[in-house]
Amino acid sequence: MNQQELLDHLVANARVALKEFEPYTQEQVDELIKAICLAFKEHALEFSKEVVEETGLGDYDSKVIKNTGSPDGVWYALKGKKSVGIIGEDKEQGLKYVATPKGILSSVAPTTNPNITVLFNAAFGLKGRNVLIVAPHPRAKKTTMHTVQVINDALAAKGAPKNLVQCIEEPSIELTQLLMQNSDVIIATGGAGMVKSAYSSGHPAFGVGPGNVQTIFDRDYDYPLAVAQTVEGRKLDNGLICACNQSFIIPEEEEENIVACMKEQKVYYVGDPAEVDQFRKVLFPDGRHINKDVVGQSVRKIAGMAGVTIPEDTSIIVLKVDRANAGAADPLCGEKMCPVAIEITYDTFKHAVEIAKANLLYEGAGHSAVVHTNDPKKAEYCGTTLPVSRMLVNQPGVFAANPALANGLNPTSTLGCGSWGNNSISENLTYEHLINISRISCLKDESTIPTQEQIWED
Repeated sequence: MNQQELLDHLVANARVALKEFEPYTQEQVDELIKAICLAFKEHALEFSKEVVEETGLGDYDSKVIKNTGSPDGVWYALKGKKSVGIIGEDKEQGLKYVATPKGILSSVAPTTNPNITVLFNAAFGLKGRNVLIVAPHPRAKKTTMHTVQVINDALAAKGAPKNLVQCIEEPSIELTQLLMQNSDVIIATGGAGMVKSAYSSGHPAFGVGPGNVQTIFDRDYDYPLAVAQTVEGRKLDNGLICACNQSFIIPEEEEENIVACMKEQKVYYVGDPAEVDQFRKVLFPDGRHINKDVVGQSVRKIAGMAGVTIPEDTSIIVLKVDRANAGAADPLCGEKMCPVAIEITYDTFKHAVEIAKANLLYEGAGHSAVVHTNDPKKAEYCGTTLPVSRMLVNQPGVFAANPALANGLNPTSTLGCGSWGNNSISENLTYEHLINISRISCLKDESTIPTQEQIWED
């Protein structure tokens, strides 16, 4: 069977499953979603071990946090939500809203988060009675296939139609391209090239942009707390997550105090320009692109590559960057998919926001930023000035995906970055993006229709 024949077989299976899934009620749909979330949770430790072994990226403890917590967030976000048949009504406007499936969804799963990406996309897709075909990253195909198998076993135990979720066993660029061209909707959570291909497929697509979460420390905030949250947000999964904090943008006169707080958190702080340059050359050997050999690796391995000895218990590495070089002047101001962050000092709060904006426009525009402040007006200033889809206040950057259910953002593995990041949405992907909504429209009472005078009156 050649690749086209294989793809045709998967699509044919999906069309049959889609038809069989169509008559499911809301209660039946939700029963399936709950089942796959519980099944995933039961296998979370297995997934965490095998994904690190197969990909060599991230760390086991962080994978456990993600894999055990994500099913909670998925189910909490989806339970009780209407996604089948009539899902709402606007009596004043004479409208009723009807949800229908979008059809065959293709999910391009990344090597960075293969397990939870499959869970989120399967749950969101099934919520709208869609079917899913997963294209694994070649470096993570075994754990991706295992995840799909666990989900399918849970679905089968509930008597669900076969092939609601399928997976390409031997992934390739060509087969993934064919899948995208033959799907109804694409969810692309891979790299920039894959996202671009998804948008070029001729079908609706949801992609993601690069992260580079800038973190501003306002004066008179609780620095130990802010530092602890930023360190936690930077080190999770060896800094592999796009929503990990990338910087400490701090008041100049508080540098000594905040660096002391960093050291309390086992940070290896580098202020010497020569040593900073050692790390810069390792992280960005061509002066622009991240070294693939540092992605998702431990602080000790990265320090060793730079020829630097660090304490065994180091949490993250923080490199001081000259504020005059914010943005494109220094590659360290871009996304670093490893447990390394930068520190830049500022004069005024406006200056801090300018630094953050320069870094975001260099890389990561549209994604997320963090501000630690006691002043709601300053938080609003950041949110209305910075080119981000998510402006987090007094929380770790990783909360952009709301893994702890601590904010009002939708729990997700796909963080849309809007037009800044060449994405179709500027919010967290959820099931609502994966259903068609029809409107039943009735004529309004004539007495409610405005006259010309009413339309133009002040």
